[in-house]
Amino acid sequence: MTDPTDTRDTGPRVGTPLWAFLAGITVIGFTALIVAMLRLDPAALAELARTPLFWVLAVLVMLGELRPVMVSSATAVGGTYPSTMFTFAVLLHFGLSTAVLMQAVAIAMNGVVTRKAWHRVMFNVAQSTLALTAAAVVLGLFGVVPGPALPWTPSGGDLPAIALAGVAYFATRAALVSGAVALHERRSIVRVLRVTAGPQGLVYTALLGLAPLVVVVMDHSPGLVPLFVAPLAAVYFTATLSMRRDHQAMHDELTGLPNRKMLIVSTEEALAESRHDERVGLFLLDLDRFKEVNDTMGHPVGDRLLQMVAHRLTHSVRPGDVVARLGGDEFAVLLPSIRDANAAREVAARLRAALTEPVRLEGMSFDLDGSVGIALFPDHAPDFELLLQRADVAMYLAKEGRTGVELYQPDKDRNSPERLNLLGDLRRAIDNRELQLHYQPKVSLAGGAVTGVEALLRWCHPVHGPIPPSDFVPLAEQTYLMRQLTEYVIEAALEQAARWWHTGLQVQISVNISARDLLDAALPEQLEVGLTRYGLPPAAIQLEVTERILTGDQAYTQETIKALAALGVPLSLDDFGTGYSSLIRLQRLAVSEVKIDASFVRRIAESDDDDRIVRSIVDLVRSLGLRSVAEGVESDDVALRLAEMGCDLGQGWLFCQPMPAAEATAWLRGRCEAAPAIEFGYQSEVTQTA
Repeated sequence: MTDPTDTRDTGPRVGTPLWAFLAGITVIGFTALIVAMLRLDPAALAELARTPLFWVLAVLVMLGELRPVMVSSATAVGGTYPSTMFTFAVLLHFGLSTAVLMQAVAIAMNGVVTRKAWHRVMFNVAQSTLALTAAAVVLGLFGVVPGPALPWTPSGGDLPAIALAGVAYFATRAALVSGAVALHERRSIVRVLRVTAGPQGLVYTALLGLAPLVVVVMDHSPGLVPLFVAPLAAVYFTATLSMRRDHQAMHDELTGLPNRKMLIVSTEEALAESRHDERVGLFLLDLDRFKEVNDTMGHPVGDRLLQMVAHRLTHSVRPGDVVARLGGDEFAVLLPSIRDANAAREVAARLRAALTEPVRLEGMSFDLDGSVGIALFPDHAPDFELLLQRADVAMYLAKEGRTGVELYQPDKDRNSPERLNLLGDLRRAIDNRELQLHYQPKVSLAGGAVTGVEALLRWCHPVHGPIPPSDFVPLAEQTYLMRQLTEYVIEAALEQAARWWHTGLQVQISVNISARDLLDAALPEQLEVGLTRYGLPPAAIQLEVTERILTGDQAYTQETIKALAALGVPLSLDDFGTGYSSLIRLQRLAVSEVKIDASFVRRIAESDDDDRIVRSIVDLVRSLGLRSVAEGVESDDVALRLAEMGCDLGQGWLFCQPMPAAEATAWLRGRCEAAPAIEFGYQSEVTQTA
């Protein structure tokens, strides 16, 4: 299968190093070709053209130029044309002029048949002419200057001259072709030579080694020359079969792109050749909504879509960059050399722009998009596996945040060693009861009476010191630990409530739980068992969920909600105003309290927009018969404005900072003695910070 990443037919831009190199070699090569033609005796050539041998050789050279012998599926290695054997034989027997003439005509015919770009055809004519010229110069040093009128047949003593001429021929072609490939793919010529010299050297040795035998047969029995096609065909088909197996092992069958195995090899080569002032970039790209196409239109259409995506990606990157398919709708792009993160983002943006062009299949138009994650060497990882893992992390961040392109960020890596260590420490902290609840009062804005406290989860790490909940709670939410953490907090809240209730402080404690916890069938059972064990009524505890629960329908159909309602445990809605709420859903959830997010409350004295938002929420909550609680009250001005709006409760540093259980108990008793008629109700929250 033709490699879709082969972009050598794309003409170089004028003025670039590649353009200068190709133009220079083409001019020099065609000059050598013209000189060789001027030295050719027309009469001798006409006489030679009357012999069957000339036309047999011409046909063999042309046929040998149509299909190369491939020994590797790597684009840089390329193939070796069997015509080399017959062209070199013509050089030895009839001289340089006849050889370059046959070779030039064969290459031109190859260009027409395979539809190569004109600049490639001219360069190939030039570099093959220069290689034959180099070999002819070496032969001339040994006194061998054959021509159509004076053919030369080598003997055993001429082997050193032939060997050196073959080396000159191969070295010239290898240097010129590798130079073009290196400039085209922006790679080191040393690296290209190291990749290509071995595989091609073996084939050239076999073909050039057979050329003297062809000459001997030409001299003694010209009619036997076509017999060399048989061993040549055997070599060709053996190499083709081997290459096909190699291609299948290193390429994706559907798209023809490199697969993971070849991507590993290419990445390791790029890492080994990287320079200190440049980066190696690895992108991971995942198509958005591709599953919908497969499910709707079927897998055949999905396969054709993937082939089109592969074509677009390979024509949106630079020569030398590697586009690979890892499986399904997941692709990888290797940038062997990239300046910095900004340049990598530009390439990623170009890839996404290519994807977003509408695709027409089966009479329908599809709009595609993709999420791209970027990881760079040596900034983010030292080897392929870690680069791929971190590109995967960045890609999922792009998908979750719907940003399209994301660079790897260590602080957002759920799989980083630091986060994994923190996860293990959190599990041990739960087991050893190292987490504590601190409490912050909620105060009536109308009369100043204390109506509750909020308990905030605190963790003082034995090595790292205090760790904020914003660091460890999201980590727990993404793992198996969230359920264990919720159970721990509920147990601690019930235990503290029991101490207060049984000593005269009938305090209600709310525990903030996630949407996943709310859908856990074991939650009502844990609450019922705990309330019974500590001798508490259901009103002693309250569950608090964020507004995001209103964006889904699962919560309203779960047995957990019904069981909690039957148990009598009330619900509170936190962070109201930051999500996408529905009044119908708010009524169906049957909450008893709504907390207005602090991001609005703090700015009501400075922003008219926030003032209107908070006022509207307070009016809405009151109209639904619910209690409103303003979070983040930190100034008298804000408290007065909230009271004027009719907000029921306020909570923030204006009234009191979070306190450990012992200090909170003393503080509550002091307020209780000062105002014995106060009715208390308190809240414990896992995820909110002070």
